[in-house]
Amino acid sequence: MLPCQQDGLKLGMGPGNETVVAEFILEGFSGLDQRLQLFLSLLLLLIYLTTVMGNTTIIFLVCVDHCLQTPMYFFISNLAFLEIWFTSSTTIKLLVVLSSGRRTISLSSCFAQSYFYFALGFAEFVLLVVMSFDRYVAICQPLHYAAVMKWQLCTHLVVAAWVTGFTLSSYHLVLLSKLTFCGPNKIHHFFCDNSPLFKLSCSDASLLWKVDSIFRSFVVLSSLCLVLISYIYIFHCILHMPAASGRKKAFAACSSHLTNLAIVYGSCIVLYAQSSEDVSLETNTTVALLNTVLYPFLNPFIYSLRSQTVKLALKEAIGRAKVWLFSQSCCFSGQQF
Repeated sequence: MLPCQQDGLKLGMGPGNETVVAEFILEGFSGLDQRLQLFLSLLLLLIYLTTVMGNTTIIFLVCVDHCLQTPMYFFISNLAFLEIWFTSSTTIKLLVVLSSGRRTISLSSCFAQSYFYFALGFAEFVLLVVMSFDRYVAICQPLHYAAVMKWQLCTHLVVAAWVTGFTLSSYHLVLLSKLTFCGPNKIHHFFCDNSPLFKLSCSDASLLWKVDSIFRSFVVLSSLCLVLISYIYIFHCILHMPAASGRKKAFAACSSHLTNLAIVYGSCIVLYAQSSEDVSLETNTTVALLNTVLYPFLNPFIYSLRSQTVKLALKEAIGRAKVWLFSQSCCFSGQQF
């Protein structure tokens, strides 16, 4: 494919000698002042680094502390690992755009970004269903919890979440591969979301757009229904607990999960469970930032770092690290002497 330049577009020749777009331009936040863009890039960089460090800390603590090696924290650590990659799929390119002004993205990179964004998102929905099932067994069937939530089952559920997410998202590449792009090539978003790509297609994408919208809505709403069913049973069990202290402890255990669910499902319903024409560009961009940047940032604090068990594990890990550093410094001083 020989690239050519026409009216500011980087173009190439398709198999039938038709002109096709070779790259896109991400127009998200292009209307902001340059200094404001630089400030936003620094703020996003700080949030991104905090997100990566916070989620990595959760994974590390679950691996090294025996008190956290339970099914619940096993699922949380997998969610933390997923969040690192989910936010990286969009935030890294956004940081490049805001800091350097390089807004172009190749056609293949755009498709890859869109695929991983939806694959990781679908995997997260399945994982949230798994986590709600874990909470249901822990609260409603406490005597059978150890027998039901065996490590083999937990591992299989996590693997199933990842495989399901990437398998479901494969349809996405099939739909995108059926589109042709001959210009314009400006995506009015900060990443390669579905709706802007369908709008830019010069082929008739109305049917594909409807199929994609129905499929995404089905994934979001079906997983939400499964989660709600689990929590209906959970609240029924909690309300029938004889001891007030037991009810308070159970509600506390569920509060973090419910906060997390409200953020992720609320943002996704606004973005994908309704017609794209009903959502303004500003609303779409703001909610997408909440979904891709703020939610992964809050995840470690919502789920783990506010837990007394995790705080104790973190203090012990810091204490062991201080002892190790002190012993290493003593050895180094002794060698010098």
